[in-house]
Amino acid sequence: MVTVIGLGQMGLAMAGRLMATGGEVSGWDLDAGRRAAAMALGVAATETAAAPVVILSLPNAAVVARVLPDLLSRMAPGGVVIDCSTLEPEAARSFAAAAEAAGVAYLDAPVSGGPGGAAAGTLTVMIGGPAAALALVQPTLARIAARVLHVGGSGAGQVAKLVNNLLVATHLVVAAEAFRLGAAAGVAVEQLLPVVNAASGRSAATEVNWPRWIASGGFDSGFSAGLMRKDVRLALALAEGLGVPLDATARAGLAWEKVRVPDAADFNRVASAIFEGEGA
Repeated sequence: MVTVIGLGQMGLAMAGRLMATGGEVSGWDLDAGRRAAAMALGVAATETAAAPVVILSLPNAAVVARVLPDLLSRMAPGGVVIDCSTLEPEAARSFAAAAEAAGVAYLDAPVSGGPGGAAAGTLTVMIGGPAAALALVQPTLARIAARVLHVGGSGAGQVAKLVNNLLVATHLVVAAEAFRLGAAAGVAVEQLLPVVNAASGRSAATEVNWPRWIASGGFDSGFSAGLMRKDVRLALALAEGLGVPLDATARAGLAWEKVRVPDAADFNRVASAIFEGEGA
C-alpha cells in the first residue's frame, strides 16, 4: 500500500500512475473534487490512511508542517515518507529530524517532469536523505520515475530542485528576449527554433517548452506561473541566506515578478508575454 497526500495535478497523476502499475493506493486531499477525481482512478480516499510508504505532494513547507506530525503519529516505525513538495532545504532537514525521532525515514524528493511525466512514469526525482531509506522505496519510485538521483543528505534534493528551476526560469526569460530580437530583425521564431535547436544555443526552453506549449498555443504544461515564482523566490532566498551573489539569474527572477501573468496561468505564458514585449 502507498498513500499519496496532496492530490493536485502532480499528486493525482502520481496516484494514477501507481494504480495503473499495480498495487493498492490510498490518497487524501482537502478538496472534495480532487478526492473524487482520485476515486475515479480507483484510489481509496481516506483521511486516516498511513501506509508504510507515504508520498507527499503539497504546495509549501507550511502545509507539510501541518500534515507531518499527525502523519508520523500514525505511521509504524520503519516507514518512509517521500516528500515530493518543493521546499526550503532547511525545512526539509527539520522534517527529516522530526521523522527520525518518530522512527520513520524522510526523503526530500522534489520532481521534474510535470503531471505528464508523472502519468507516464518518466519523472526525474532528486533525492536527499539516507541511502538505506531510498533503497527501501526504490521499487515505488521506479513506477513513477525514469531517473532517481540520490544527491546527498537531507535537504540536498531541495537544493538540486531550486538550482534546476532557477535555470529553467532564466532560460525561458532569455529565450523569449532572444527570439524577440530575432523577430524584430525580421526572422520569425518558426525559422529561429530549428537553428537554435541544432546549434549551441539550445535548452529545454527552446527544445521543449517553446514548441510544445508556447508556439502551439497550448499552455497546458500543468505547472503554474505561481509555482515557478515560488521556486524562484526560494532559490533567491537560499542565495541571500548563504551570501552567494547572483546577477543574471536574479534579474531573470525579477522578470517573473514584474510580468503581469496571473499565478494560476501556465508558467510558459510568462515567456510568451516577454516575447510580446512586456517588460521591455
